[in-house]
Amino acid sequence: MDTRSGRDSIPPANVTGNARLTGALGAVIFVLLFFEGLTILRVQSLMWLHAFLGMLVVTFVVAKIASTSYRFARYYLGQRDYVGKGPPPAFLRVLGPVVTVTTIAVLATGIGALVARHSHWLQLAHKASFVVWFAAMTLHVLGHLLETPALALADWRRARRREAPGAPARFSVLMLAVVTGLVLAVLSLHWAHQWQHERGAPANRRPATAVAS
Repeated sequence: MDTRSGRDSIPPANVTGNARLTGALGAVIFVLLFFEGLTILRVQSLMWLHAFLGMLVVTFVVAKIASTSYRFARYYLGQRDYVGKGPPPAFLRVLGPVVTVTTIAVLATGIGALVARHSHWLQLAHKASFVVWFAAMTLHVLGHLLETPALALADWRRARRREAPGAPARFSVLMLAVVTGLVLAVLSLHWAHQWQHERGAPANRRPATAVAS
């Protein structure tokens, strides 16, 4: 009886795999947004880097929303493994949609403000949504601070891959997000250069030359 209870306490491999993918995506997003935040200190001169990192993080955000939505759907549709795992704490369940909506708002208004350079309302919306997003994201990060590093690194340890088959597929999702994100990020350099040129800000010469060529 005790042995069975011990086994039941271990999450099934598919649940663990989903958690690892979500954790890995969340860790990458945190690192990218940390450096994105640093660019705000000199956004006029670092707009090319601000735009590059902002576009790079988009694909990781989309993938993370997909992975968390999958868990959400499986749980509320009554899939046994996910029901057995149980829901996140109530506070994080309430906070999750806020983080998702504000993240989409920050990225959408940021991209819009970069492309439509003369749209002041988009710039204001980007700043306002950032304030709300920052507060929600801070609580979200604190709520997952202990579990995320372990989940993100689990598939990199050969001994732990056996606990959740599908590591190659999870690595493929991460690599696809990297490649797609880099394509979008490189494309954003042209918009960032135009944004800096119109405002007379000192553009970074190397990205500007690459775009011009």
